[in-house]
Amino acid sequence: MIQFLTVLGMGLVTYLTRLVPLHYLGRKQLPAWSLQTMRYIPTAVLTAITVGEVLFRDGRLAVGIDNHRLPAAILAGIVAWRSGNVLLTIVAGMLAFWLLQILVA
Repeated sequence: MIQFLTVLGMGLVTYLTRLVPLHYLGRKQLPAWSLQTMRYIPTAVLTAITVGEVLFRDGRLAVGIDNHRLPAAILAGIVAWRSGNVLLTIVAGMLAFWLLQILVA
């Protein structure tokens, strides 16, 4: 029973912390500088997650030749930059990663 109440409480806290700002800010017009800044939030978050996964393994910096994620991520970055196509970027990065694992391992 305590586990159920804990999960319910966590859900309620999560819901309320998102509802309150949306409720009060939903009626106001945000300044232009704020909207321009918010455009970069998804890119910054995705970069933070990706760089951590690509450059670190088991809590250590992994930039050696045995890190197959690094060249795959570089290729995916180039494909994203040149094409702007998310699906093509994912496919290119995953194919490069899988091929490196098969060919080098």
